[in-house]
Amino acid sequence: MKNLEIARVFMEIADLLEIKGENPFRIRAYRRAAQNLEGLTRDIAEEAGKGTLEGIPGIGKDLAKKIDEYLKSGVVEFYERLKEEIPEGLLDLLAVPGVGPRTAKLLYERLNIQGLDELEKMAREHKLKDLPGLKEKTEENILRGIQLIKSGRERMHLGLAYSLADEIISTLKSLPEVKQISPAGSLRRMKETVKDIDILIVSSRPAEVMEVFVNLPLAGEILARGETKSSIRTREGTQVDLRVVEPECFGAALAYFTGSKAHNIRLREMARKKGLKVNEYGIFKEKSGQKIAGKEEADIYQTLNLPFIPPELREDLGEIEAARKGNLPSLVSPKQIRGDLHVHSKWSDGAHSIEELARAARKIGYEYVAVTDHSQSLGIAGGLKEKDLLKQIDEIGTINRKLKGFRLLTGTEVDIRGDGSLDIADELLARLDVVVAAIHSGFKQGKEKLTKRMVRAIKNRYVNIIAHPSGRLLGEREAYELDWEEVMREARKNRTALEINAYPQRLDLNDIRCRQAKELGLSLAISTDSHTINQFGTMNLGVATARRGWLEKKDIINTLPLPQLIKKVSKPV
Repeated sequence: MKNLEIARVFMEIADLLEIKGENPFRIRAYRRAAQNLEGLTRDIAEEAGKGTLEGIPGIGKDLAKKIDEYLKSGVVEFYERLKEEIPEGLLDLLAVPGVGPRTAKLLYERLNIQGLDELEKMAREHKLKDLPGLKEKTEENILRGIQLIKSGRERMHLGLAYSLADEIISTLKSLPEVKQISPAGSLRRMKETVKDIDILIVSSRPAEVMEVFVNLPLAGEILARGETKSSIRTREGTQVDLRVVEPECFGAALAYFTGSKAHNIRLREMARKKGLKVNEYGIFKEKSGQKIAGKEEADIYQTLNLPFIPPELREDLGEIEAARKGNLPSLVSPKQIRGDLHVHSKWSDGAHSIEELARAARKIGYEYVAVTDHSQSLGIAGGLKEKDLLKQIDEIGTINRKLKGFRLLTGTEVDIRGDGSLDIADELLARLDVVVAAIHSGFKQGKEKLTKRMVRAIKNRYVNIIAHPSGRLLGEREAYELDWEEVMREARKNRTALEINAYPQRLDLNDIRCRQAKELGLSLAISTDSHTINQFGTMNLGVATARRGWLEKKDIINTLPLPQLIKKVSKPV
């Protein structure tokens, strides 16, 4: 699929327009279209063939023409012209957190900086702090931002890796020569970022499968080609390795290539103490070399007197000790999620009407969805003024009267101001079913101030959930500093849930904080922050993060039936 390629082109067009100081609404339109294409599960080429491009949220007549142009020629002329107008390296500068269009221009015009390496060198030599508007602290922030970008380029976020692997696996799975197939590695452990993709298959005719694999449309370069292992690099730069294993070894190979290095070392140590040897081919008696397990993955653990350890836990972070004691958690599953508590509609910056959201959620099998459009302070996202929120409450009530077996919940994503107050009056918040509060600005405030700001919002009797609590964007923005013990202590005390935001670039809370929250007895909500109905599909990424954090059904509020959910989020007045 060309979805990701076109999304990247649109995102870079937005960056170039921003450098030129173009209309912010036009810039936002390109960014929104790019995000929607990233989350699109359908093949953009098929949509173009059917003439339905303009049915994709955020794609109007002009952008549809550009998509058609790219599909036919591999280029967008408008994009090529823009690149000629702007020095190539300025795009890299703009990607650094804290370096906006004005600063990028300043760095280029005053110091002729045209790339990250030059910017890093100048920052380390303290040659930026004398420029207008730049200080020593700015240099420190720029250096941190550069490291964030460099690490992000080496790894892709889980959502992109999962989609890429799914596309490849779907193609290979349809081949009659493929008998078994599974992802492995960090992708199967559902880590938040993935460097490369490992896929294992069983096939009696591996040469034919390898031929299809190395000639996939997304393959940009063939790195290795053989009967038992081949590697490609996609046009986006991701390495994908395909291995063929024997049927009687598939379970052992899956365990070996899935577990982290530390987890696998622990398994080998346990095997050695029992006079056994474990590798990708199976478990063997060390003295005789007799194979005793390997066909099924669960048999590897059973032979070591362990219950099956879910892939998401295989990091040597206590899972083996818990398995020995019979204390492994019964991890939450996607099927246990009954609704989504953070969703945007056309009323703010979403792409669909409230009725369309309801239909899509019911189709998934949800029992409820909370409409949580932005509040008035977030003007760039079309935040609702209080009078508009009142109108939306009425509209949701009208729609609910027509629905059976499903309920729309009234809500808002209320902005947490710089002092921790909220930008909607308590009297109006009291009328809502679900209040999600979030920080959207002032990320560089100090740890103490940010913590006080967050705690004040948590203490508000009408706030039910804190959205994307750390504020991070993978590869773009680091989490802001908080005293997490204090934040979590106050959240538990005030019966305020913390969100696991399933948006692929957020996955916030992360797995480490999820586990900390569980140990402190907090409730959490897994929500998608959807701005299009396609993004409902990211719920599995949020669930995966929860699973990596050892969370169970009982820890997640949106696994509850509606009456119990309402009771759970209601705070004593």
